[in-house]
Amino acid sequence: MFSSRYKKFDEFFKELLENAEKSLNDMFVRTYGRLYMQNSELFKDLFVELKRYYVGGNVNLEEMLNEFWARLLERMFRLVNPQYHFTDEYLECVSKYTEQLKPFGDVPRKLKLQVTRAFVAARTFAQGLAVARDVVSKVSAVNPTPQGTRALLKMMYCPYCRGLVSVKPCYNYCFNVMRGCLANQGDLDTEWNTFMDSMLLVAERLEGPFNIESVMDPIDVKISDAIMNMQENSMQVSQKVFQGCGQPKTLAQGRTARSVSESGFSARFRPYNPEERPTTAAGTSLDRLVTDVKEKLKQAKKFWSSLPGNICNDEKMSVGTVNENECWNGSAKSRYDFAVTGNGLASQVNNPEVEVDITKPDMVIRRQIMALRVMTNKLKNAYSGNDVDFIDISEESSGEESGSGCEFQQCSPEFEFNATEVTGNSNKSDKKANTSAATSSGLSQAALFLSILFLAMQRQWR
Repeated sequence: MFSSRYKKFDEFFKELLENAEKSLNDMFVRTYGRLYMQNSELFKDLFVELKRYYVGGNVNLEEMLNEFWARLLERMFRLVNPQYHFTDEYLECVSKYTEQLKPFGDVPRKLKLQVTRAFVAARTFAQGLAVARDVVSKVSAVNPTPQGTRALLKMMYCPYCRGLVSVKPCYNYCFNVMRGCLANQGDLDTEWNTFMDSMLLVAERLEGPFNIESVMDPIDVKISDAIMNMQENSMQVSQKVFQGCGQPKTLAQGRTARSVSESGFSARFRPYNPEERPTTAAGTSLDRLVTDVKEKLKQAKKFWSSLPGNICNDEKMSVGTVNENECWNGSAKSRYDFAVTGNGLASQVNNPEVEVDITKPDMVIRRQIMALRVMTNKLKNAYSGNDVDFIDISEESSGEESGSGCEFQQCSPEFEFNATEVTGNSNKSDKKANTSAATSSGLSQAALFLSILFLAMQRQWR
């Protein structure tokens, strides 16, 4: 689930930026013609930096946008004052008046706020989906301990050794075995649920004030409005700049640059009609994407703590909560009398079915708990509109592998195959051969079951 949603969001955000850049370029070429094409690298650089920020580049959005407006002011100032010669030093002085004079009106301030919040939320949300994907993938690959494998083998296959072929494990017995086998996974639950809550909060921001689609779709109109505002107030702006930076030198007669009006730059910007606008990014909309993923995030809460129950609720794994006297309790066909242990590693100290060393937590899972904690803090900052550092999701966690490759252990002596219960008396050599075959088959099937178990867990998140 998280892998497919991350790919969809990532595709949507990247295509949204491509569409916004194409829309601006097409409309500015049509509206401003040669003047725009002569200065198009300024706008191209804007989108290059926005894309670089999204994919994890070291870009300070506020500084980048301030630089964009300062460079645009330098270009515009030349165009509205074609009779003067401006040195690079003079234009640098001009750019310092961007904030003070507000030549572009209130557009830069509003756009900076909108772009910063929207991009921070979008990038962090996509990163959150990627972190969730990686956590599930890495936890799914955690190997079971020898003690867990032994308990699982005993639960699944030792009834066959007693001739109880059709008897399924008791529900609470299954619960204790799975709680013990998934003890470390259970410790993910608290941090996982907090992480899910933070993802849902940022999702709400994406639907509302931090909606990147509503920011990028009309960005061409907003920038054009700023340009027109500068043109309409060019005389007042120029006079104040001359007062602060000094009177520039007049160009020699005959060398006067073409004015804005002569170049046709005074044309009022004409935005596309709705039917002319590019198609929605990735064939969908942000609202639809967020609505879909919010439902999945809600379903994902408490997944790790409920995993043992979800497994034991499968009719192939236990009898369920009925027929409690007609089930395999680990030693016979009878009621299971032990209480169910709690969730998580520490609760397994008194697990009657699985020997769990609570002093040795699985390090792969501990690293995933830390990864969730770090990502949750970033999501909380993004929710408040604060920029956050990028997480390199391509970097795999280092460290030792979890679990053990030790040999599986067969059923304890009291559960050894007893031929008299199934086929009557037979010689000892036959019994030993049958026991070995049953154990070998059970071991391979137990390993297969564990593989299916974790693959099934991965499939649930697709």
